[in-house]
Amino acid sequence: MKIVKIFLAPFDFIMKYFKALVLLLIVFLIFAPSFKESENPANVARIDLKGAILQSDSFLEEITELENNPNIKGILLVIDSPGGAIAPSVEISQTIKRIKNKKPIVAYAQGSMASGSYMAGMWANKIVANSGSMIGSIGVILNGVDVSELAEKLGIKTQILKAGIYKEAGTFMRPWNKQEEEMLRNLINEQYWLFVKEVAEARKLDIKKEKDFAQGRILSANNALKLGLIDSVGGIYEAQNTLFELAKIEEPMWLKKDKMDLYLERIIGENVSLGIQRAIYGLYVEILKGN
Repeated sequence: MKIVKIFLAPFDFIMKYFKALVLLLIVFLIFAPSFKESENPANVARIDLKGAILQSDSFLEEITELENNPNIKGILLVIDSPGGAIAPSVEISQTIKRIKNKKPIVAYAQGSMASGSYMAGMWANKIVANSGSMIGSIGVILNGVDVSELAEKLGIKTQILKAGIYKEAGTFMRPWNKQEEEMLRNLINEQYWLFVKEVAEARKLDIKKEKDFAQGRILSANNALKLGLIDSVGGIYEAQNTLFELAKIEEPMWLKKDKMDLYLERIIGENVSLGIQRAIYGLYVEILKGN
């Protein structure tokens, strides 16, 4: 029995401190020196812009690393996004505008390159779009809701102290007044024309034809090509070859992401998805309780 206990002791220790060991392993893999650059003579890299654009920090960090990597001669930007918030879309757009002068960037519209995601990728040296992709939606929208009748039925009364007549603009607890609506409309129009002017400059379009290529219009890849919003229609193979030509790469070697990075991205993505599902379910339950 004593021999058995001695034999099983390491396993007991592992089981007892399993979580701590896993955490230490992850920390080691994250902070351990990486030999990817010395072992992998990569000269071209891919970066994805997928899903709603709500923040730009992680994307900007990744693409800036590629910008500063002297071995990388070209970047393939794969886009499949419905758009998102204006500010992060502008940040991504301006960063690509800067980097394209150092090393070529080819944007590939894999599914949707619309609204904020079109803004993000429009400064790429070339834009190639999947024949089934949706392009454009160059416009700005502000959604609001008036729940005052529902609040009244539920016996909810608001109490508000404010300084400034526009401080409550956009509230969902009552209809917007004319002053608020006019202010918000002016703001939206200003952002819209900022968007249109940037598109016209990036794609060398006549801004007088704004009604054709903008106005929130969603276009097929073929129609986007006719209007000058993209450079060609094709698959990812064509996008890659376009990049190789621009970067003058004869023997392309793709930069591969670290396995731990890919694992962490998958875990984070699954947790975010699960969190959203739980939030929606919780909201649904609360609504049922209210009824």
